[in-house]
Amino acid sequence: PLVAEQFLPSGVTLDRAADLFVWGSLAAAALLFGPAALALGCVGPLAVELEATRADEHAGTAGGKVLFASTLGSLAGTFGTTHYLLPLLGVRSTFLIAAGVLGVLSALCFLLERRAPARAASLLVLLLVPLGPVPASRATSGELLAEEQSAYQVVRVVQHGEGAELQRQLQVNEGLDSFQSVWQPESGLLPAMYYYDYFALPAWWAEARDSWRVMVLGLGAGTAWRVLEGALPAGVELDAAGAEIDPVVVELAREWMELADDGQTRRVLAGWDARAALRAEARVYDQIVLDTYANQMELPAHLSSVEFFREVHASLAPGGWLSINIGGFGTDDPVVRAVSQTAAAAFGAEALVVCVPFSRNVVAFLRRDAPVPRPGERGWDLPPGPVAELLGPLALEGRWALVSPGSAEVLSDDLNPIDHLQRESISRAKASLARLEER
Repeated sequence: PLVAEQFLPSGVTLDRAADLFVWGSLAAAALLFGPAALALGCVGPLAVELEATRADEHAGTAGGKVLFASTLGSLAGTFGTTHYLLPLLGVRSTFLIAAGVLGVLSALCFLLERRAPARAASLLVLLLVPLGPVPASRATSGELLAEEQSAYQVVRVVQHGEGAELQRQLQVNEGLDSFQSVWQPESGLLPAMYYYDYFALPAWWAEARDSWRVMVLGLGAGTAWRVLEGALPAGVELDAAGAEIDPVVVELAREWMELADDGQTRRVLAGWDARAALRAEARVYDQIVLDTYANQMELPAHLSSVEFFREVHASLAPGGWLSINIGGFGTDDPVVRAVSQTAAAAFGAEALVVCVPFSRNVVAFLRRDAPVPRPGERGWDLPPGPVAELLGPLALEGRWALVSPGSAEVLSDDLNPIDHLQRESISRAKASLARLEER
């Protein structure tokens, strides 16, 4: 963290830091691992020379032996870290184990030379010093309640405010001004600017009765559940399932953010990819919420393809809704247009895209076998109340749009340049901000 923080200015927002993640991570990696990589690169040629001298054999024969041993080591390292160390211990502990093994082996080789035992002992001490505790990453602000290293990311729970304004956020990796989930003591709508509130609209538009069956793909700490629990129409019970790929997120959510799983009306699929979970559940839902991200701002390609949205369509009841949280900067954002267009093509119907006030989130709504409502038309207005108040800002010009199927190329499992679109989105937003600052 001490090195990485030198390339990340304080107070920078997530969207402005996107470019820094590319060259900043490269620079930090070069400083941290460059010297070690250079030293390790010398091992192969030296090992060949030593083997050829020791066994008095041809350099080619010695090189073959070293290459054979190196290949076995590479296989063990690749599969051992991917399938065992990383899932079990996380990134930090895996690096420490690798460093410890290298340190011990090099020290043993040095000692076996029997030429400089004092220097060898000193080398052993120097090699083991870096294996001490690694400082934990720091939250951007607030009180740090818990932090864990998972196989996917660093996960932390941070608390802000007190009393009626008490909130807890679940943050990942750098955090910056971004968070994955938010908790408040009472269930129901969150304060303005939180996109989760807009997941409550479909139940009201559909005039839900008795129960509302929901599947949340990208459950996080269960914020969508808590919002729906307190914001559904009176008398409607929530029957919810949720998939979260990171089990550590689920563990922290159960401890700090009241995530419950009774196996009946609340079902958590921890450790499941969203697409696999949707297939495994094999149920029909009134609403499917898609809120999946990797590395804080990257929409996974396999969860933004037309084939995936067709699977979502098949998992909805007639008249059922899909709600998608898309990180973007307006209805004409490249990512927003591409994802909503792709979903519209899969549904064979228009997508309603709305901009969440005071945020960089856009929510797309689609409906199976029925049109989505639009401002000023029948079905848009709701009975007076907190949920109805969400609609006011959306009626303003430029705050909503309808995306029709067939107006552009769709994203597919075969060809999905979502990462390029995300970079284009950030570049366009930075250019727009620069123009505003010039004015």
